[in-house]
Amino acid sequence: MEASSTIKKMLAGNKIVVPTYQRAYSWETEAKKENSTKQVNVFLRDLEQYNTSSARTPYYFGHFLFEEISKEDFAVIDGQQRLTTLVIFLSALFTRLKAIREWTDPEIEAREDMVKRNSTYRFETVDYDRQLFRDYVINQERKDNRGLQTTSAKRIVAAFDFFTNVLAEKDERYLVKMLETISEATCTTHPVRDESEAIQMFIFQNNRGKKPSNLEIIKAQFMFAVHLQGGEAKNGLIEEIKERFENIYKSISSIEGSIKEDEVLGYTLQVFFNSLSESSALDRINKKLAVADPVPFVKAFTQALDTSFRHLTTFFKHDEPEHHAIHSLVALGGYSLAIPFIIKAYTFRLPIESICQLCTSLESVVLRSRVIGTRADLTSRLNDVYSGFTEETPSIDPIVKRVNYLKTTTEWWYAYWNKVELNKALQGWLHPATARFLLWKYENHLQSKGKSGYALSRFDAVTRPELEHIAPQTPTKGEPVAAGYPAYDEEFRNQYIDCLGNYLLLSKSHNCSVGNSPFLEKRASYTHTAQQREIQDLSAESNVWSKEMITARKASIIEFITENL
Repeated sequence: MEASSTIKKMLAGNKIVVPTYQRAYSWETEAKKENSTKQVNVFLRDLEQYNTSSARTPYYFGHFLFEEISKEDFAVIDGQQRLTTLVIFLSALFTRLKAIREWTDPEIEAREDMVKRNSTYRFETVDYDRQLFRDYVINQERKDNRGLQTTSAKRIVAAFDFFTNVLAEKDERYLVKMLETISEATCTTHPVRDESEAIQMFIFQNNRGKKPSNLEIIKAQFMFAVHLQGGEAKNGLIEEIKERFENIYKSISSIEGSIKEDEVLGYTLQVFFNSLSESSALDRINKKLAVADPVPFVKAFTQALDTSFRHLTTFFKHDEPEHHAIHSLVALGGYSLAIPFIIKAYTFRLPIESICQLCTSLESVVLRSRVIGTRADLTSRLNDVYSGFTEETPSIDPIVKRVNYLKTTTEWWYAYWNKVELNKALQGWLHPATARFLLWKYENHLQSKGKSGYALSRFDAVTRPELEHIAPQTPTKGEPVAAGYPAYDEEFRNQYIDCLGNYLLLSKSHNCSVGNSPFLEKRASYTHTAQQREIQDLSAESNVWSKEMITARKASIIEFITENL
């Protein structure tokens, strides 16, 4: 492989794979958006801008770093996102061109050089997405995109579908020009046989696309440290790190929409050093790597990372009705304080009932922190019970006891999150996401009153939930009283419009259909949930949604929250 080459020459006669310890496909797509900053859109826009410019030099595709496995086999260390996108685009391009006419001999040769020759694939992605990549992108034997297991697989399909849809509108001239631009595009390559050299280069190299995450940087630093100081055990340790990061990236593909990988890195740091005060992962780890023999730390922390990702995959995939407390904490979001406790609980192999109890307790303190918004540091008030939560003393009782204390105490150091403060914070405006969550909890409360034997409804039971203002923010046709609402004076606007008593959880379609309609029209549509029926009952003897009704409903919701959450 030449140091300065073209895309066609780089791919021709070679086989390039993404090793299993590398991250999977992470570039994102925004369909039909000309000004999108998503990486796949930018990839195409750059090529199109070049083709319409007056440039006389070939298009430059960037630098690629490879580990040379054999003379014709290479593992891509850096540049795999661009390379994956390139091959996806080429496959869509060749398919569109063949729909217009048969390929010419040079085009057949170009496809064999850059995409596939007989049974040889010029490029292969990580193993767990490899068959999908072959079936959907290269061979196009698979047409449906249902049942995709990983986020990276969904991104591969999205990129191919995006290119397919864009190219469907392009003529032969556009396609031929694009193929010529890519084939002749220049690139620089650096194949190395010494893996430690490749890793070291990756640490210091920046390319266009997604900036390496802290987790990727840590992985490279760990492997480099082992290469330098692993001694006779170096090869075995390198394989162990690769296998663990293979597991980690598989986990990332499963939970990527729920939590960010660098957040998990931070939580692992807090678990590993048993302190919620740990915050700067790169600084802390670099200090550990600077000691005389960093290998034991590298081995232990890589195992801890693998453990954290594995347990969080289990945590975010709990769908059983009897584990509703887990779903509830996940639905709340913003659970950064809770996750280190959760990782410990799974690591200590606590029964699922205890984990659910822990989730319920942590949810209440996370919720209070969000609603009250005090500057007081909650972490310092929980760090001692967190540090005391160990494999030797795995009881959650001290944690639950501390949270309950925070909810009731008047002692000044801890009294920022008690019922009194929560009650005050619930009186007025709430962030829409928080209000939606609270109304969902209240809905389950209303549905379960006087009943037993029924599973609680999930947060996603409402399709695209939105926060409805029963008395609309904008008066109906400028005539609120005639439309069944109080006069929109300063008091009503400031104290009644934005409060829990006037909020209602509706699906997006329902919310759009009622808009700022008169109250009687809205009330007639309120037939689907317990809260909607509650509003009907409150206003049964009146055609007006009054201040008194808003006040009564707010008091009912706040009483439920302060007593139960």
